[in-house]
Amino acid sequence: MTRVLVVDDSALMRRLLGEVLQDDGGFEVAFARNGVEALSELISFAPDVITLDVNMPQMDGLTCLDRIMIERPTPVVMVSSLTADGADETVEALALGAVDFVEKPSGAVSLQIEDLAPLLLEKIRAAAGARIRRTHRLAERVRTLHGERALVAPKRRPKAGAPVATPPVDLPEEAPPGLVLVGCSTGGPPALDALLEPLPADFPWPILVAQHMPRAFTGPLARRLDGLCALEVVEVVQPTPITPGRVYIGRGDADLIVTLRPQGLTAVAAPSSAEHRWHPSVDRLVDSAMACIPAARLAGVLMTGMGDDGAAAMTRLRQAGGHTLAEAEETAVVWGMPGELVRAGGAAVVAPLPDLASRLISGLPR
Repeated sequence: MTRVLVVDDSALMRRLLGEVLQDDGGFEVAFARNGVEALSELISFAPDVITLDVNMPQMDGLTCLDRIMIERPTPVVMVSSLTADGADETVEALALGAVDFVEKPSGAVSLQIEDLAPLLLEKIRAAAGARIRRTHRLAERVRTLHGERALVAPKRRPKAGAPVATPPVDLPEEAPPGLVLVGCSTGGPPALDALLEPLPADFPWPILVAQHMPRAFTGPLARRLDGLCALEVVEVVQPTPITPGRVYIGRGDADLIVTLRPQGLTAVAAPSSAEHRWHPSVDRLVDSAMACIPAARLAGVLMTGMGDDGAAAMTRLRQAGGHTLAEAEETAVVWGMPGELVRAGGAAVVAPLPDLASRLISGLPR
């Protein structure tokens, strides 16, 4: 039975979330009213998963999450009304190590909880099977064990100024030498940190990212990554020329696709396709790129995430001569998407997350 700690300052929310879990029958549930109580339950209850509100008295959710990941790393699903209006807080929570998030109902909470229940249960089950790397923020855990506390700020690096159609052979001369196509979902924001931070400012291929995430959060995600990376990171909200030195984050609740226009390759936020379950769709991104540029000039990277989005299209990409990389099981928070790619024989390279950037660089055509 999965032990779940529900942390929320609202007695009503604790009761409703507890009922959802207890009615399912597969969970043992404990409760905490704030971050201070939650930390005391880390040892006494030893939860397998924690649901965590953001806005709480005494110790807020982000401070609590930070302490959890240092003192006893545990899969955390953020459940908060701030996930809609406070998208920056949600992205920060994911960066601190939260596995996923669910938006807390507003208004008539007791009526809306039934609609939330299936998604909440799905995400808690996925979190229960998630891998929280014991090496994550190891130095800070060691300091804590020795009675010290230090937060290390990231350094900002200087900026640098389905069937697939046959791609055109007469690309514009100014077209980039190739494209990198990245897909991820649950656990994706920290994985994107690890992939993009090591890349140099003169990395020659533009990078397009489909991270499953609602629209409110992809802008804050792009801004955060832009502050971490030598490459410029932008959210695609309108047709945008694709140029080297840039990372393009697909807008949430839409699909990121590649088109060939008179001015050259262009990234477009297209209305989400009903044919695809997850958005921005990795499969659709890869297929659209293969319709515009030869497979030999494409590299696909599939990282942590539930489901199988991207596995089919990246398998086709490898079969057509493209270069494909999958995150290895030992580092993926959820080895769903990359695992499906490996099982389909579509991964030319399978590597742990810390090695993906170097393997990507070494695998590009010279």
